[in-house]
Amino acid sequence: MSDPLFLLPTASLVDDDIVLDGPEGRHAATVQRIAVGESVVVSDGAGQGARCRVVGAGDDALRLRVTERLAEDAPQRRLVLAQALAKGDRDLQAVETATELDVTEILPWQADRSIVRWRGERAAKALRRWDQTIVAATKQSRRLRRPLLADPVGRRGLLERAAGADLVLVLHEEATEPLSTVQLPEVGEVLLVVGPEGGIAPEELSDLLDVEGRAVRLGRSVLRTSTAGPAALAVLAAASSRAWR
Repeated sequence: MSDPLFLLPTASLVDDDIVLDGPEGRHAATVQRIAVGESVVVSDGAGQGARCRVVGAGDDALRLRVTERLAEDAPQRRLVLAQALAKGDRDLQAVETATELDVTEILPWQADRSIVRWRGERAAKALRRWDQTIVAATKQSRRLRRPLLADPVGRRGLLERAAGADLVLVLHEEATEPLSTVQLPEVGEVLLVVGPEGGIAPEELSDLLDVEGRAVRLGRSVLRTSTAGPAALAVLAAASSRAWR
């Protein structure tokens, strides 16, 4: 089994002796019961990390000694998931699995047909839950570089983002172009748009096509919003022979 990963600020990774404390340290020491002599990985979530040996363990902290420096370059091809808000935590399921599948950034999208609405304090609370889900999935999947979480957007914000992307792929059940045949750019941003439970509204689809978006489909079956994005990321990874870490 691979070494567990914990997140620390970048400044904490500079020295050869590191103290893993705070919530991460308590979880490592009291929940996972990591003992002296075991190996762990620490990362700043931005591509820098270190493999360490545990040299001391307390009730709520571990003392670590660096045995190997690790680094992960920023990807030249950025896969961005525009995930529509959905009810029943289905959007959170999509966020979790997309993180495990090496997505670069996640963009919360208030689609026309989204039943869930983010306003005021509810929006801030929901965004925190998305961020916490990303952090947990980053650690579970042993990623040194966590996905970015963008500010929520509506239709206008999504179109602005799409206009600046190198390739825009819109999952749609009536599309005829298979996603598996799409050629991805070697460098640049690929924006993958996934609608809510009720699907992408005709006006939204028309606007996305007007900014050079391409409507694509995964296969014969229609997937839930919680499944569609991660399934598409898996198809793109296989089609482009990307190495999963």
